[in-house]
Amino acid sequence: MKPELVDILRCPQIGSRLELTDARSSGTEVMEGNLRTPDGSYSYSVRGGIPRFAPASNYADSFGLQWNHFSRTQMDSHSGRPISAERFWAVTGWTPEMIKGQWVLDVGCGSGRFAEVALSAGAKVVAVDYSSAVDACAANLGQYEHLHVVQGDMCCLPFAPGTFSFIYCVGVIQHTPDFRRAFAGLIPMLAADGHLCVDYYEKSWRNLLAPKEYLRPFTKRMEKKRLFSCIQSTLPTLLLISNVVGKIPFAGKYLKGLVPVANYTDILPLSDQQIKEWALLDTFDWLSPEYDNPQTPKFVREIMEAAKLVDIEVLKAGHLVGRGRRSSERTAAKHCAEYQKSRLQIRG
Repeated sequence: MKPELVDILRCPQIGSRLELTDARSSGTEVMEGNLRTPDGSYSYSVRGGIPRFAPASNYADSFGLQWNHFSRTQMDSHSGRPISAERFWAVTGWTPEMIKGQWVLDVGCGSGRFAEVALSAGAKVVAVDYSSAVDACAANLGQYEHLHVVQGDMCCLPFAPGTFSFIYCVGVIQHTPDFRRAFAGLIPMLAADGHLCVDYYEKSWRNLLAPKEYLRPFTKRMEKKRLFSCIQSTLPTLLLISNVVGKIPFAGKYLKGLVPVANYTDILPLSDQQIKEWALLDTFDWLSPEYDNPQTPKFVREIMEAAKLVDIEVLKAGHLVGRGRRSSERTAAKHCAEYQKSRLQIRG
């Protein structure tokens, strides 16, 4: 943790500033220490250079396992393909010029695939995740001067209100227990004129017929390492079936979707080995989460309007995407009031 991060950290319970104590550093990084409220009522640890505002084990454990195992798989610097970059710019609608030098919050960073894109564009990125995936993110991107990694809950983010000019949450919010509450946790973090982008699964009849919908009620209850092993052992067969079925004239592309495997053959420019690795990663991602809550475009527009965002767009860019901006008329006082209200709601 870089000492400058302390300036924007806040207690996720009461919103107060935090003081760094018992710090042990390596070069310019604080590797171990404690973050305490001035009255000593709350304390949080810094371990491995990362402030920890989440319990060691939580509902996102499967993502911690996933991203620490596949820590480099979807990083463009590893795959040699701009897959993550193309998705990031298409989903957010932003440009490198817009985020250069700006404070950007990556909510649900995983191993850092999108944080890498934003950092490469010159942004100052705070990457936060509820799971131990933060360790993979820090290991992957520690060479970037403007990276800050935090383990915390998006429903109760540990930052000063109005800090971030850009916030994105890609492929994450549907895996929280309460979509509305998670979304509400993002709003106070936006600066005046700040931009927000949320990517989420769509609730539709077609998606409700996907294999994960009838398998996940069982697979989410399996011990995660056992589930991973099962998927790994059946993957070659499932990929073969998917590829064969996909070649059936006319109906192939629809029948292929009934095979419970993430198959990117002829979709992404990956090698055969990469196809297998991405398939294993994303099939586990489908079947392992504790929560999976798709939403409709109408619902997301409604909660964005309720948050008083302007320039709202709800569109399809791979998954469904909600974009909006916080009006400059939303003052610092309103930021703070909403921030404190969200804390009271979480605590209640």
